[in-house]
Amino acid sequence: MRFSHYFAPTLRETPADAISISHQLMLRAGLIRMLSAGIYSYLPLGWSSLRKTMGIVREEMQNIGAQEFQLPGLNPIEVWDETGRNGGFGEEMFRLTDRKGRLHCLAPTHEEIICSIARGQLRSWRDLPQIWYQIQTKFRDEPRPRGGVLRMRQFIMKDSYSLDRDEQGLDHSYELHRMAYERTFKRCGLDYFIVGASSGLMGGAQSQEFMVESDSGEDEVARCDGCGYAANMEVATSLVSPVRNGDPGPMTEVATPGQRTVDEVSTFLDIPVDRLVKTLVYVSSSGPLMALVSGEDELSESKLTSIAGSPVRPAAADEVLEWMGAGIGFLGPHGDHKMPIYSDLRLEEGKGLVSGANRDGYHVTGLEFGRDVHPDEYVDLRVVKEGETCPTCGGPLRIARSIEIGHIFKLGTRYSEAMGATYLDEGGVEHPIVMGSYGIGIERIIAAAIETRADVNGIRWNSALAPMDAIILPLNISDDAVVKQADMIYDELNEAGISTLIDDRDARPGVKMKDADLIGIPVQVIVSPRNLSKGTVEIKDRWREERSYVKRSNVRQAVEDILDDCRPEV
Repeated sequence: MRFSHYFAPTLRETPADAISISHQLMLRAGLIRMLSAGIYSYLPLGWSSLRKTMGIVREEMQNIGAQEFQLPGLNPIEVWDETGRNGGFGEEMFRLTDRKGRLHCLAPTHEEIICSIARGQLRSWRDLPQIWYQIQTKFRDEPRPRGGVLRMRQFIMKDSYSLDRDEQGLDHSYELHRMAYERTFKRCGLDYFIVGASSGLMGGAQSQEFMVESDSGEDEVARCDGCGYAANMEVATSLVSPVRNGDPGPMTEVATPGQRTVDEVSTFLDIPVDRLVKTLVYVSSSGPLMALVSGEDELSESKLTSIAGSPVRPAAADEVLEWMGAGIGFLGPHGDHKMPIYSDLRLEEGKGLVSGANRDGYHVTGLEFGRDVHPDEYVDLRVVKEGETCPTCGGPLRIARSIEIGHIFKLGTRYSEAMGATYLDEGGVEHPIVMGSYGIGIERIIAAAIETRADVNGIRWNSALAPMDAIILPLNISDDAVVKQADMIYDELNEAGISTLIDDRDARPGVKMKDADLIGIPVQVIVSPRNLSKGTVEIKDRWREERSYVKRSNVRQAVEDILDDCRPEV
């Protein structure tokens, strides 16, 4: 392809609203253009990289026996009502009405559609197992799209679904996907790690995320560099000591006028923050519930959601007053509350603690768990902090920002039971199909590769994901010898199966070299009058930022060597 006819509109300046490195460079290098917030067009260079990424994903899916589908993005809402996820997705789901007044949605994922196919076609144990997958556009009405292609409203996702007879079959399918994902991300050259994760709206018994550490990531994970422990902050745990007990004694009410916050009460009563008990009221689908954590800890709403079995929200001020008889800041876990109480593990057997008195302007001291407070359950509710002790090896944990590139779930029978997707076993007994769900963010692979390998000059592609393999830079197109040799090299590389772009524009050498660095194609072949007079051509390895001079006859071999060298090992 000749640059003079190729649509690659590079930018010299960084767009003001582009914060992440990948967003900046994908815009500047002419890979994408924004149509509106969270909606992007892919230009030829960007689409070429995406197609290469999808090719790797397809190969690895087919290697585990997965069969490719193409499922509809427009779904009748009744299918989503069957599993209750029409309401579960809330405003994140795009909904629209057709001309007949029938409500539809743009699919954010496809578990329901897979079940609708399976329940009509998979009737016998002989039909199982199955692995079905697709690479499809998905839609989610993100409230705050950000980071370019890292969080979008329309995005490309590989999603696959396993359908098995039992949990043992699901375990096998899950492991197949885990290994396929590892091969996929290694082939893409990503330095990934695997974390335990929350299943969220997907549900199920187990899930893991595949992450790439990056300051532009919006997920926080707890990592131990000593043993490799890693977990999303939604589920991360640490070894932390129980709360500091005070002197045992009777529970006593004390006046604390105007002292609502933990710091205010701690200062007013001259006690350590970790002797205070935060009493937090939330609302789930089953009604109000109470969560208790130490005054120095932050409640993890995702952990509380998992325990409650449905999404939770903080109770409004008027709800708190109705249920507790006091305002926020003066609540306590003692007394006869008509709601479940979940306490963090650190508070178990706590004595001499302080909480609100369920009376405005008052707190209680001497609070004792097991005597004054009787939680329904002690569970891990707190958010892990930097430097806390690893639960596996005892080393220090660090909190790192990361990009999620893949997520695998053991769904079990949640969807098949709701939608009647069953099969008959050898004895004619009916069972729900056991399912797994497995996603890869195609665009996030590209973004993560850029985030972790870019330099001050632009993108640095490896040969697996690069939109093209090589770019030829004739530095003086008014010199017939330069043009002739550049064209010959161009033909030679393309004939050898090396996808090549030739910058035949009438532009200054500095412009061509800056654009080549910005776009990041792995190999630059620089043809100049000076080097040709010596019978050589300059080769720049953009991946390693190394230059060499080779004989004209050795150009193809030199290009092939660099491409082999920057191809990720698996």
